[in-house]
Amino acid sequence: MDLEVLKKKLSTYRNARGQVRGVNDELLMEVLAAWEQWTGRTGGFCTAIGVSRPGISSIIGKAKKLRREGFPTDQFKEITVVGGGMGSELPPCNGIEVIWEGCRVIRFLEVDHLVDFLKKVA
Repeated sequence: MDLEVLKKKLSTYRNARGQVRGVNDELLMEVLAAWEQWTGRTGGFCTAIGVSRPGISSIIGKAKKLRREGFPTDQFKEITVVGGGMGSELPPCNGIEVIWEGCRVIRFLEVDHLVDFLKKVA
């Protein structure tokens, strides 16, 4: 995102004393994304979006907390796991099925794969 646009969005949350207060969650995540792509000095980023160093620290901290708590982002990418050389989805009830942590079903084609898995998680 262009930093000038981000600066204008943040300016709508300025109070009478010039402090940025009450920023919504979506804008917090936009600032965090811009911060993660920034390669220059911290002061340059603060100047570019018009926020002081303590202000940007607060905004980044809140955004990171949101991300840790599972705030949905548009950058979600689905991944698929391909079985050991099969190249296609495993058919149901083929091999060994383990219900892991009450909700995940893990299928193993061979006993050796199950033993290796159990050794790694132990």
